[in-house]
Amino acid sequence: MKKIILILVFSLITACSSSIDTRNMTAENLFEKGKEYFAEDENLESQKMFDLIKLQYPASQYADDAQFYLAEIDFKREKYILAAFNYNSLRRLYPSSEYNKESLYKRALCYYKLSPPFERDQEYTVQAISSLIEFQSAYPNDSLSKVADLQIKEMREKLAKREFSIAELYSKLDDPKASLVYYDFVINNYDDTRYNEDSYLGKVESLLKMKRIEEAQNIIILYDKKFPNGNYNEKIKEMYDNALIEK
Repeated sequence: MKKIILILVFSLITACSSSIDTRNMTAENLFEKGKEYFAEDENLESQKMFDLIKLQYPASQYADDAQFYLAEIDFKREKYILAAFNYNSLRRLYPSSEYNKESLYKRALCYYKLSPPFERDQEYTVQAISSLIEFQSAYPNDSLSKVADLQIKEMREKLAKREFSIAELYSKLDDPKASLVYYDFVINNYDDTRYNEDSYLGKVESLLKMKRIEEAQNIIILYDKKFPNGNYNEKIKEMYDNALIEK
C-alpha cells in the first residue's frame, strides 16, 4: 500500500510538468487531450492530463472519467497492482459512475493477470476468484459473468494443482500421513477440478500404506459412487486386494 501511495504522489508531481501549456485548459479540454494521448499510446502524457483533472477539477463531471482512464493506463502498461487500486478507487469515490461495472471486472482481471504459476504463493489467485465472484454477484446476467465462470474454473484448477502437487511430493517422500492431509483438502475443497478424482486415488493409496484398511474401503465405496466410470476403478480394486493379501 505504501508503494502504491508513493507512486500516486509521484504521478501527481509529474502531472504538473506537461509538455504543453495546461494553465488555461478546462476540465473538458484536459479530458479530450488525455483521450487523444491515450489513443496514441502516449501514456505518460495521457496520465498527466487525467491527473490534472483530479488535482484541479476534482468535483467536475470528468473526475470519474479521469480516474477510469488512469486505471486503464496502468492496465495497458501491465502495472496490474496499481491498476487494481485505481479501479477500486473509482468504485469507492464515484459509486454512481457509469464505469463501475467495467471497473469491477477489470479489477478482478488485474488479479487474474497477476496470478502466478501454481508453485508460487497464490494470494493473487485467491483475490482473482473473490473479485470475479463479486462481479458475478453484482451483475449475474451480464455476458462477462460467463467469462468469469471460465476464469474462476481456471484459477480453481491452479489452486487444486498446487495442493495436489504437495500431496504427491509427500507421497514420493513416503510420508502418507502428510500426503493424506493434502489429498483430503483437494477432495473437500476442489470437487469441481480434474485433481479431485486423482486425490481419491492418492488417499486410498495413503490409507493402505498406513494399514488403515477399513477406512480405505469406505473411501473406495465413495469413489465408486462418485466415479462409476472412473479412470481408477480397476487400479484401486487391485491396490486394495494386494493390501488384503499383504495384511
